[in-house]
Amino acid sequence: MRWLQALLPTALLAVGLASCGFGAELPLDNYLQRLERSLDRDIEPLPERLASLPRARDLQLVLASGSIDLLDLLALRGCELSITIGKSNSSLGKLAADSQRLLLELEFLALAPACVDSLAADADAELIATLQAAIASKQRQLPARIWNATLGGPEFRDFWNRPTRLGDYPAATGGEVPVALARLSVLASAWLAGDYRAGKEELEALLGEVRRGDGGALLAALDRQRAGFAAAAPALEARLQPAPICFGNTPSAEGRIVDTVVRKFFIGEVQPWSVQVARRRSELMPPVLALETSLTDVMPDAYRRWRQVRDPLLASAVEAPREHARSLAALLESCGLRPGADTAKAG
Repeated sequence: MRWLQALLPTALLAVGLASCGFGAELPLDNYLQRLERSLDRDIEPLPERLASLPRARDLQLVLASGSIDLLDLLALRGCELSITIGKSNSSLGKLAADSQRLLLELEFLALAPACVDSLAADADAELIATLQAAIASKQRQLPARIWNATLGGPEFRDFWNRPTRLGDYPAATGGEVPVALARLSVLASAWLAGDYRAGKEELEALLGEVRRGDGGALLAALDRQRAGFAAAAPALEARLQPAPICFGNTPSAEGRIVDTVVRKFFIGEVQPWSVQVARRRSELMPPVLALETSLTDVMPDAYRRWRQVRDPLLASAVEAPREHARSLAALLESCGLRPGADTAKAG
């Protein structure tokens, strides 16, 4: 069983990985095809487990416009806030994208307290009360505004879009998207904590970077690995049933072939790919999960249901490479083989 110990450290690095049906695109696909032939057992591809992201309209929260009718009165008193209210009440403001609408709401919340303080308590009591009510309303709506502009918006929809092919993923990925996700999560927390001036000029650029992100490719790779190893399990179990692959710790011809496939393609190719995908998961998912956590109270039910499918998929990969390594160990134990051994000298 020492060879299993050699497998596990690398396999354990692939935490969070999963898979779906295979063709001949990834190292995993090539490995499964070769394993199938070496075992002389069918390995049937399994269907995808991850559901598509819900429809855009099911992820958007409907909010009241909250127009303020005292614009002229504020303008006469010299409040800078009147400019913001004017932009929000204009036809362009009412039709603005959710990200721009969020920026207007943050601007209002940043400027409103100074405007209230500048008003005379006696002469402007009604105006003060109106502004204070508007501030309270916008603060209550802020989490939903942030949701609509981020996780519920078109940029994150593109981020989660699954490609038709994975190619050499994740070899071509970089650090810009994780940095943007992390910064967006930090800014959302700051806004929710009352720092309405934090990084507003960054929002559109950050969302543009998120739009180019590879969340969908990551999930596709995870699903591919999950299903690939799951599909291989019955074939390995079936080969164990009739009789050991070897006898008396002496490698058989079949045992040598399987051992070569495992060493060359599982350890040599699949595990390095798994490590790369695991590393990408550790870069992308923490800021996404942090943003989701900060907006849990306003998260639409459709997104919650999607997460209920996505999150177990991510978690299932903790054991996927490890379980596959254990199954291989059980199969080759009777041969006295382990990856890296000189099988020509064995027995």
